[in-house]
Amino acid sequence: MIALARKYRPRRFADLLVQDHVAAALRGAVARGRVGHGYLLTGPRGVGKTTAARILAMALNCERVDPKNPTGEPCGECAICERVWSGSANLDVVEIDAASNRSVDDARDLRERAMYAASQENGYKVYIVDEAHMLTREAWNALLKILEEPPPRVVFVFATTEPQKIANTAAPVLSRLQRFDFKRIGAAAIRDRVRFVLAAEKLEADDDAIAVIARYADGGMRDALSVLDQALSLSEGRLTADRVRQALGLIGDEVYAQVLDAVARKDAGAIFPVVDALLAAGADLVEFVNGMAELLRAVLMTATGVEPEGLTSSQREVIAAAREHLSAGDLLRMLGLLTQVETAIRRSANPRLVVETLLLRWTMMDRTVDIETVLRGAGTAERAPSRPEPRVEARPPAQAPPRSEPRVEPRAESRPRRADGPGEPAPEVRELIREPGPIKLEALAGSWPEIVARARERSPLFGAVVEHLRVGAIDGSRVSLSAAPDGEHMLEGAKRQQPLLEELLSTAVGSRVTVTMTEGPQPVPTGSDRPKRLSEKDMKAERLKELRGKDRALDAAADALDLEIVD
Repeated sequence: MIALARKYRPRRFADLLVQDHVAAALRGAVARGRVGHGYLLTGPRGVGKTTAARILAMALNCERVDPKNPTGEPCGECAICERVWSGSANLDVVEIDAASNRSVDDARDLRERAMYAASQENGYKVYIVDEAHMLTREAWNALLKILEEPPPRVVFVFATTEPQKIANTAAPVLSRLQRFDFKRIGAAAIRDRVRFVLAAEKLEADDDAIAVIARYADGGMRDALSVLDQALSLSEGRLTADRVRQALGLIGDEVYAQVLDAVARKDAGAIFPVVDALLAAGADLVEFVNGMAELLRAVLMTATGVEPEGLTSSQREVIAAAREHLSAGDLLRMLGLLTQVETAIRRSANPRLVVETLLLRWTMMDRTVDIETVLRGAGTAERAPSRPEPRVEARPPAQAPPRSEPRVEPRAESRPRRADGPGEPAPEVRELIREPGPIKLEALAGSWPEIVARARERSPLFGAVVEHLRVGAIDGSRVSLSAAPDGEHMLEGAKRQQPLLEELLSTAVGSRVTVTMTEGPQPVPTGSDRPKRLSEKDMKAERLKELRGKDRALDAAADALDLEIVD
């Protein structure tokens, strides 16, 4: 019995799924007699690279091609087409697996065989090299000459999933080849092809089963048909989604439903039995986290008014239940936490602990409250329209779920300050310097670390330049900068970036600033002349003090809950 992936392999360029740009180019080259001597076919696995190479070989040697009216398509039925399509032995079409024939001796043997003419008159010799990125540098060097000056009617086709390795190993080869990039096949196209195969085989399957196969294939048609073959071998009668999951060892949707239900109920204790059951069933925790991410993405899409494609009926039920309890903000935070630990799960010696910690943090997200809710409850009318409100977190000093937005919480371990965005000065800088009257030397010098941080957000190089500068003197709106004792080498770069420096300082002080550069390092202040450098803790305390001064309700909440800025 022939595997479905081989039985339904395309025989013509027109049958290639999604690869219309490649099919049109190769078909046109054959029809017009403009076939190149070397091609590089790249793309994910199972999208038709080797199949396209075989169809090209068939088209070049097909017995039924009309020389007066060539279409560029092979017949797919003659003896030559049949041998090439099936991968049978053929003197003129040779397939080589570079993974096992990668040495310089193999390349030399290929080069010598290519010097002989095709066995048929007006035929082509076609060499298909699969997994071409596995060839050694010496092997590529051995092939370079024949790729530069190939014998007549000889075509080389290299197929690879990793073209960057060829670029690193044998960059000169790429300029001798015509490159075609194959696309990943979409889930809709895979579902349609699976239905076609099932109809041809006179078999029946639920739409949910086809959806599971298409999602698991991840853009590869060959993988989809292989999975279909595997599921059919375990199924009697109509193919169901449960049978497909059983054949693939996939985690059922009911497990994800249990996790989301525990998150909705804030039931941390329900997490441990779920993870225990996964491990007892031999489930892959990485696969579980990936499936969880896909489901959360689908829930978020529905929350924003977008309907995901290819969902099973059970997934729709899980999504509908989650939508009633989880807001778009909750889903974004959950996905953010998941992204943070995704790599750790793969690398950790104890992935179970990482997964359990992640799920527990999800269940504890209710301890973070919008400051807007606190203010509304206090009946305040004053709002700060110039920037998004921070978030308030009222909780004991236990571990808290990290947030992407700035928030205020009871005193806890300090966290790094969040950037407000490229080009926008930090609030600490703006409110410390922007005072009525002339620019103050002490304020500008004391806030220099924050100005350096904003410069780094524009570019690390610009930040390094600003870090090695010091404020020398201020004359009205003119600020004199000089190099720090260890920063004379940065002075030339600072001069070139003077417009950026003026823009940065102007934004910080709230008025137009002109920068002048002074040669020589700036003396280091000593004693009482040294400007005070605020620590991160001091800056957060100042920030909270300023927020409290703007809003009486927040001031009362800060006293009642002992709040502090965390990021």
